[in-house]
Amino acid sequence: MNTLVYKTLVVTLTVLGSGLMPGAIAQAVDSPITEQPTASPTNSEETEPQINVQAEALPESVVSAEKVGDNSLNGVLLPTTTNQEIPTQKAEDFNQDLSLNQDRGSSRAKENSLVSNPSPENTLTEQVIPISGQTAELPQQDTSLFDHILPARGNTVNPLLDKKTSEDNTSIDQVTSVSQLSDVRPTDWAFQALQSLVERYGCIAGYPDGTFRGNRAMTRYEFAAGLNACLDKVRELITTGTINLATKEDLGIVQRLQEEFAAELATLRGRVDTLEARSAELEANQFSTTTKLNGQVLTYLGDAFGKNASEANNTAFGYRVRLNLNTSFTGKDNLLVGLEATNLRRLNAATEFPQSRLRGATDETLFSATNTSGDGSFKLNALQYTFPVGDKLQVFLNAFSSDRILSAPLSPFSSSTTGSISYFGSMNPILYPTGQQTGIGVQWKATPWLNVDFSAGSESRTNDPTVGLFSGGYSGSVRTVFTFGALNLALNYIHFYSPQFGADTASGSNAAKVVGAGPVVGNAYLPGISYRVSPTLGLSGSVGLINARALGNGTKGDANVLDYRFSMAFYDIGKKGNLAGIVFGVQPRLTNTSNGAIAQAIGLPAGQRRDRDMGFHIEAFYTHLLTDNITITPGIIWLTAPNHDARNPDVVVGVVRTTFSF
Repeated sequence: MNTLVYKTLVVTLTVLGSGLMPGAIAQAVDSPITEQPTASPTNSEETEPQINVQAEALPESVVSAEKVGDNSLNGVLLPTTTNQEIPTQKAEDFNQDLSLNQDRGSSRAKENSLVSNPSPENTLTEQVIPISGQTAELPQQDTSLFDHILPARGNTVNPLLDKKTSEDNTSIDQVTSVSQLSDVRPTDWAFQALQSLVERYGCIAGYPDGTFRGNRAMTRYEFAAGLNACLDKVRELITTGTINLATKEDLGIVQRLQEEFAAELATLRGRVDTLEARSAELEANQFSTTTKLNGQVLTYLGDAFGKNASEANNTAFGYRVRLNLNTSFTGKDNLLVGLEATNLRRLNAATEFPQSRLRGATDETLFSATNTSGDGSFKLNALQYTFPVGDKLQVFLNAFSSDRILSAPLSPFSSSTTGSISYFGSMNPILYPTGQQTGIGVQWKATPWLNVDFSAGSESRTNDPTVGLFSGGYSGSVRTVFTFGALNLALNYIHFYSPQFGADTASGSNAAKVVGAGPVVGNAYLPGISYRVSPTLGLSGSVGLINARALGNGTKGDANVLDYRFSMAFYDIGKKGNLAGIVFGVQPRLTNTSNGAIAQAIGLPAGQRRDRDMGFHIEAFYTHLLTDNITITPGIIWLTAPNHDARNPDVVVGVVRTTFSF
């Protein structure tokens, strides 16, 4: 009886078509299907009756069901026409799957289907129409009769929602393609696909901090740059024969990404090609692959004013031109070859006292751009090779000037292009009591707060055949610098021997050079300090002392030289990179001699054993950056008691310095 009722119900379903109630249909197919096409009359009280439907009883429409969601369309039969060729699946495979489900005690079969034997008139096959969003390749069919019962994705069967569902699908379809998006966000499939490739193949190194920043949105061109890197990586795997490392799924993702971002990739590669062409042109025309040439032209326009100085000087224009060749062989070393041409000379302070062979000229007016005078011809100015030894040692081999061996002074005005306009204002001259020497230096970074410099040199008079490696002057120095945040402390010790030039500090009074009393041996001490009060204000100061002994016949004796200087630096005044400074100090002054013989030998009048008075050096300047390569520095120097003799009128020097760098 039950079998007859169910058969009648199925026939009624065929007649009514899409008008059947879903609930009744679902009840009709809840039971599993046996292997035989005939009905089984055997039932028991413990088991539910099983339903077997003969194919001959079905019309030319056959229905199938698929589980859709958890609470929607479970067991609903969806009719489809079978008047066309449809890919089939063997009934034995489905029956075997159903038997396995029954053996496992499943309460409900995962897939229900109606299977029939083929007949001469019709080929009845089974077809599952995906509803819940699963992907399946199906032939095109006319299912317009059932549109009113096919739900939209994620919705239950409810005619009241059909209109809203259609509107939602329309708005979503407008942005389903990544190529339609103005940006790529972390929630987009393209972003996630690329991120997966990055994590699996390491085709993008990420940001400098080692992060990929997958939660940050990027422009399409940024995304295309990342995609291009992954394409190169996959291409590399293919070229090297390691394509097995790239899965088929990944290759599919890469292909889809290429299609979506074809325009951006083309633009990006076009830009890269342009950059490569420009780079090739630069490489073809560059000076050298290992050597960098830079140059500097510095000019001084100045004059000296005073009772005597105005008559002794005219407005002067001087220049200094430097060409530096920096060559690196390992990337960490550096070979410096410097050429210089200059006509800069000290201005005449027109001193009258004391009467000496250097009357009228002192080094107090020497400009910072040079500590020597020149005739304007190019000469070798620097020849130095620097290389590291480990992480903490830096070695300097210098064939021309030991000035370049030591680390930079604490003074913020040491640069000849942006710093002080005078040599004394740029640094304490006692730091280099022997002038230019050939030597070796080592900079040792002992700790983060302690640097130690060692140097040893000899006179660099290569044109004098009588001066060998050990027969000329020499010097050795130790410099320690302690750094405690904004506070820096330095202590310098220099031992020197000078057979002809005394204590050549290139500044101060004539007597302070201790020249004329024969060979001089001495020790120099120079403590210094600097403190950065604020980002725009810095203070610095130093005191220099030389204890020298003259070794000449009849002029043996001791001489002491003292100087000091203090400065204030004002940073970024008016513009970032600008520098203003004030310098106050006493240039090297002879404070004492042990006897009259040495005093007279170095130029003091009879009965005078030291410089008569104390003169001061007062300086102010302002360096303004016109561009990154051009600076202009107006400055003024006021010298009281030139040559440390109050009988000499004061001298005021006005200067405008201009620097062109390239």
